[in-house]
Amino acid sequence: MKRKELQRINLAEIKNPDFLKTLNDQELELLGKDIREYILDVPSKNGGHLSSNLGSSDLTIAMCKAFNFPEDKLLFDVGHQAYTYKVLTGRRLENLRQKDGPSGYQRRSESPYDQFEAGHSSTSLSAANGMALARDLKGEKYEVVAFIGDASIVNGLAFEGLNNIAAADHKVIIVLNDNDMSISKPVGGMGNFFRAISTSSLYLSTKRNYKKMMMKTRIGGKLYNQALRFKNKVKHFLIPTTLFDNLGYTYIGPISGHNFSQMAQAFKRAKKSNRSVVIHVRTKKGFGYDSAELDKVGKWHGVSPFDIDSGEELKCAKTISWSEFYAKQIEESMENNPQLVVVTPATIRGSSLEEVWKHYPQRTIDVGIAEEHALTMASGLALNEMHPIVSIYSTFLQRAYDQISHDLARMNLDATLLIDRAGFVGSDGKTHQGIYDESFLLGIPNVTLTMASTPEIGKALYAKSIEKGHGVFGIRYPRECVIESEEKENIKDLPIGKWLKLKEGGEIALVGVGPKVRELLDLLKERKIQATLYDAVYLSPLDEGVIAELLKFKKVIIYDAYSTIHGFTSLLAMRLGQLGYKGELIIKAIPVEFFAHASIDEQEKEYGLSALQIAELF
Repeated sequence: MKRKELQRINLAEIKNPDFLKTLNDQELELLGKDIREYILDVPSKNGGHLSSNLGSSDLTIAMCKAFNFPEDKLLFDVGHQAYTYKVLTGRRLENLRQKDGPSGYQRRSESPYDQFEAGHSSTSLSAANGMALARDLKGEKYEVVAFIGDASIVNGLAFEGLNNIAAADHKVIIVLNDNDMSISKPVGGMGNFFRAISTSSLYLSTKRNYKKMMMKTRIGGKLYNQALRFKNKVKHFLIPTTLFDNLGYTYIGPISGHNFSQMAQAFKRAKKSNRSVVIHVRTKKGFGYDSAELDKVGKWHGVSPFDIDSGEELKCAKTISWSEFYAKQIEESMENNPQLVVVTPATIRGSSLEEVWKHYPQRTIDVGIAEEHALTMASGLALNEMHPIVSIYSTFLQRAYDQISHDLARMNLDATLLIDRAGFVGSDGKTHQGIYDESFLLGIPNVTLTMASTPEIGKALYAKSIEKGHGVFGIRYPRECVIESEEKENIKDLPIGKWLKLKEGGEIALVGVGPKVRELLDLLKERKIQATLYDAVYLSPLDEGVIAELLKFKKVIIYDAYSTIHGFTSLLAMRLGQLGYKGELIIKAIPVEFFAHASIDEQEKEYGLSALQIAELF
């Protein structure tokens, strides 16, 4: 008998996932392999999230075969692991995360298959709960599927959603993607046996009919409840229960996220269940690419362009990032100061803290995706005579606003906030722009906020931040490389609230923030433009001495390419207005919008914020 030839799918011709219904397991495996090769090629050129997409590729294929998207609703938690889903729903990835190309996350404006969008973690369960409630209130029939990883489900928001879904009678199917051994291993053959029985269609229908029959009479109801209690005692004796069992979910798993037969059976059972389900799926992060599979520290989670064969990152220049610069300051200071403790929410690698963690493991605390906990934990450290250094991305600091205000600043506790990736972040897009923290931090009492334009200033600011008695001391820095100046500055101390005068002359003054002000300084010198230039090292408190000088100029330009207009520029403009400034005032800062993905240079130029464009104002 002639063996059937396997059907190979041309990825470029995919319009929707309907074709998956006709493929057998071997063909699905072949498709998964082809998609992984395609996915591997794209981040190697554009950067992006790699290992999570390789690991979840087979699972995504299985979901798209089992469910009818977009009639059924699929919510990816975070959304960074949705590359396979994009391919299966007719999208090409060649210009992924580039200007006018597909987002690296789900986007409702991009495809009708994207029913949800995020970028920060742990939001999917609460949103799924709302979708399921709306579905049932409207009398509609479809499945709501939330896809969430083992790192995201431990966040407080996810637990709130998990608890509320369990308490409500609005079915949600939760696909738990476990790729890090952080959830318990299989409990053995007896456990698998009972799991299979308790979710089979025969068992479910028999159970419902039995209950309906027994509850018709008073004595029948009494016997049913006694039998139910006895069954549960036997079951709990033989099978260790999970958190999901105790909450009231139908729990299926663990199953392999690379076994299409197991996944098909699990999804079939989940669809037949009349209550909310958790499907626990074990996947291998980085599946199909050796370097990513062997990764234990998260190197291949989010990547810059790299060489596929060697696995080496492609760097354009021999320099360091601002993240690496501040990590070095931390490491050097911890050697002689045992009171320093680093706290970071799952960004050890992202903020270049690997060496700090390696040398000071007991004083480097990765709390996972738990930003609120990180900041309140910092308050506990400060209350007990330690000095917390919280290293956190600007975009994630938004999630801990109340903790900064209520748990740190209100008690005027000493803490250093290293606010990474401040300003435009480029290809990560709307959910990750670091442009909003400045405005909300400036409104909190007992917070000193700063930004360095040079490594010498950065070093002095960091040293100041770990001194006693300064309260919450924030240092913002961009997703850029440190530019070393040919003229080294000798900065030993930076008094709080004092700015630096970089250039003097003319009737125009400019007050600038961050590394861009140094680019502008070079341009003004090169063009021999007469102007006075100030480096606003401290965004708060303001330098009242310099502000008094500004009142004398015919024109004042306030330039901040790292925040919206509601940040430092508005604060300084308001102060000038209070003091009766009569000259021309120009504000150059980021508009109050959500900005899609593009390169940082493209974003700055589009809104007239490059140093070259500012130089044209003189």
